[in-house]
Amino acid sequence: MKNRFFKTLSLALIFTAIACQAQEKITVKGNEFYKGDKPYAYIGTNYWYGSMLASKKIGDRKRLLRELDLMKKNGIDNLRVLVGADGGKYDFTVRPALQYEQGKYDEDLLDGLDFLINEMSKRNMYAVLYLTNNWEWSGGMSQYLEWNGKGAIPVPNIPPNTWPQFMSYTEQFHSCEPCMEALNNHVKFIIGRTNAYSKKKYNEDNTIMSWQVGNEPRLFTVENEVKFTKWLNNIVDLIDSLDKNHLVSTGSEGKNSSNDSMEIFERTHQNPNIDYLTMHIWPKNWNWFKADNAEATMPTTIENAGKYIDDHIKVANNLKRPIIIEEFGLPRENENLNAGASSIYRNQFYSYIFGRVAESVKNNGPLRAANFWGYGGEGKAVNETGKWNPGDPLTTDPPQEPQGLNSVFNGDKSTLEIVKKYNSELKKK
Repeated sequence: MKNRFFKTLSLALIFTAIACQAQEKITVKGNEFYKGDKPYAYIGTNYWYGSMLASKKIGDRKRLLRELDLMKKNGIDNLRVLVGADGGKYDFTVRPALQYEQGKYDEDLLDGLDFLINEMSKRNMYAVLYLTNNWEWSGGMSQYLEWNGKGAIPVPNIPPNTWPQFMSYTEQFHSCEPCMEALNNHVKFIIGRTNAYSKKKYNEDNTIMSWQVGNEPRLFTVENEVKFTKWLNNIVDLIDSLDKNHLVSTGSEGKNSSNDSMEIFERTHQNPNIDYLTMHIWPKNWNWFKADNAEATMPTTIENAGKYIDDHIKVANNLKRPIIIEEFGLPRENENLNAGASSIYRNQFYSYIFGRVAESVKNNGPLRAANFWGYGGEGKAVNETGKWNPGDPLTTDPPQEPQGLNSVFNGDKSTLEIVKKYNSELKKK
């Protein structure tokens, strides 16, 4: 019995060692991603709250592990994750924040980020980690402005503030030297970290596919292009100098982050240290899709999405780089917030996006992947309005949006079946 026990233990250790060695590096060659020496294409997801769910104090690690396992079961091995929020003092924002004051960090949330990455590594999953946010829901650039004397953040969800007011405020970031320097320090701090669980340096851990500058950095105005481009080039070059082992991306929406100009999108992404391009597609937010008139607006939604994709593929071909549709979403029927409600139109939209990826891969095109927004796992809306409050279950819908609106929960089985189907197809190619 004793010998059998040690034999079993030895085999378990061997299999664990093999699993650890199997985490291959993601690279770019031409317009393709490679995992080790094989092409890599995928249907992944957005999982911005992953490091919060991994927190010992405010998270639920058992839930996290179940969700990672279920994602893996559905072929999902690529997660786009927020490193952490900033500030955390306003309603409609992520709380608690990783960086609660400029340069000061919540050790529990840092530990959560370590734990998440380590557990992803065990499952041979990959992380795209974005370092800041253009939007107020996680602090981001607007929080750096407040920290550096530009006045209180005009949170657009708190009257009398408006979206134009918030955008004018945030545009100042690219002219604020102490703000940009503080973000640089944040980048250095995170990339220079060593994982407390794996003992690997972040810049040597193959679980990280890419560092991403931020979520949807944008110019705001045509007049701001020079300042924006200078800032973007500087921070991309900084990331590249700190970590030669990982890919760098910007997190841009594409045309919608570039004053509706494909020429601006291409000009702002000339830097050769930007390894691949990104685009986001939000039919409801862009008034293509109307939930109360879904059947009539769905054809226009598909048509507009197709043109948006085609425009970005053209730029990717010009720059000879791969591109990812790394954010897209659509509500369930009648904007139902509950798992398992009818998802007819969402499923149509997802199938179209995934089909475009599969078609591009088949034809050696630059569109190589898509990350849907997003995976809500075991989360759920607990208020009739869907509003999130600290202590409520985390979903992939940010705090300023109805919880469940764009989340794919475990109970959305028909949608997960589509994800699994296309992941299976892509892995055969």
